[in-house]
Amino acid sequence: MDIAVITFPGSNCDRDIITAVESITGRLPQLIWHKDSDIGKPDLVLVPGGFSFGDYLRCGAIAARSPAMDAVYDHALRGGMVMGICNGFQILIECGLLPGALIRNSGLKFVCRNTRLKTSQTGKAIMGRLEDGEELTIPVAHNEGQFFADEDTLSKIQDNGQIAFTYAATHGEDDYNPNGSALDIAGITSENGRVLGLMPHPERMMSEAVGGTDGRRMLTAIIEASQS
Repeated sequence: MDIAVITFPGSNCDRDIITAVESITGRLPQLIWHKDSDIGKPDLVLVPGGFSFGDYLRCGAIAARSPAMDAVYDHALRGGMVMGICNGFQILIECGLLPGALIRNSGLKFVCRNTRLKTSQTGKAIMGRLEDGEELTIPVAHNEGQFFADEDTLSKIQDNGQIAFTYAATHGEDDYNPNGSALDIAGITSENGRVLGLMPHPERMMSEAVGGTDGRRMLTAIIEASQS
C-alpha cells in the first residue's frame, strides 16, 4: 500500500496526516515536496491542510500550479485516487480536479469546532467502504470553507452524485453548517468518484483522547477503498 502526501511551504497538517496514515497502515507514507515532479505510482495521494504559500492570491491558487500538483493532476486523469483535506480541497478545486469554489465563510470569521457529517454516494470508488447515511463527527478549522457554485454546477453535482459529505444537524440546531456552504456541502468527489475533497479534518479525530475516532473510521475506509 503506497500513499503519497504532498507538502508545500505553509502546510501545517502534513505531519498530522502522516501520523494518522502510519497508525492505520503501519507504514509511513511518502512525503513529496511541491517542487518534485515525480510522485511515483501511489495507490492514494493526500493533499493536506494548512496555509500553502500563505494563502496569497487565493487559497490554494499558487500550490495548484506546482510541479507536484501537475503530477497529481496526471495521476488523477489516469484514474488514480486523490484526497484533499481543507487547504488540500481548495488546491484540488484550483487545479481543476473538482468543480466549484471555496470562498469566505458566511459569518466572516475563522471557524474551529466539531461538525456532524452525513455520508452519501458511497457507491463512488473512493467512498466505497463508507455506509450511505453514516454520520461522523469531524472538526473543521478554516476561514474560506464556504462551497459555492452556480446553479447549473450545483445541479450537475447533484445529478452526478458527487456530494460525498454534508453538514448535518445533530439535535435540530440552526448553526450546524459552519460556513454557509451551498446544499450544506462539506465534501465532493469528481465525476468518476476517484478524487475527493472535503473541508473537515479527519486526521484530527483519531483517538478517544482527542474526542473520538470518527476520523480514523473515515480514513481507514478511504485507504481500504484505494486498494480495491
